[in-house]
This record gives sequence, structure tokens and C-alpha cells, in this order.
Amino acid sequence: MAKRFGARSGPAKRKRKPRFREQAKCRFCRDKGESIDYKDTPVLSKLVTQHGKLFSRKRSGNCASCQRKVKDAVKYARFMALMPYVS
Repeated sequence: MAKRFGARSGPAKRKRKPRFREQAKCRFCRDKGESIDYKDTPVLSKLVTQHGKLFSRKRSGNCASCQRKVKDAVKYARFMALMPYVS
């Protein structure tokens, strides 16, 4: 009988157990007291790079809805001249 493509001749591999990691919540969902506000520039400046670009959701740890709120708050804070567009 001919070998099929990709067939292994060695010992069979053990199946790994799936690892379940608890989903980490974003800082705004975790702390209900902390809200996203355009006037809170110290919090917003932590979510922006030195060049003025927003950190990605993966880097900042925000959920999708909070990331959209942060985006709008940063845009409004820049428009109101509370934050620079580029630093």
C-alpha cells in the first residue's frame, strides 16, 4: 500500500488540552467609576503615543465599544485644544 501524502511514520502525537484563559476586561469596563471624558487628558494621554497616534485595542487593552469612545474623546479633546494633534 502506498503512503498517503502527509502521513507520519513515527509515533502518534498526544492531543493537547485546550487552555481557557479568562478574558481580561478593559480598564473602563472593569472600573465603573472611571468614565471616558474628553476633559480627562491624563487618562487619554496614556492611550496615545508620543507621535499622537492612538494605541490599538490590543495594545491598550480596551474593548471595542470603549475604544470607539476613546477615539471620539481624543478627537474632541484635540479640537478643544486640550491635547495636541502631534507632539
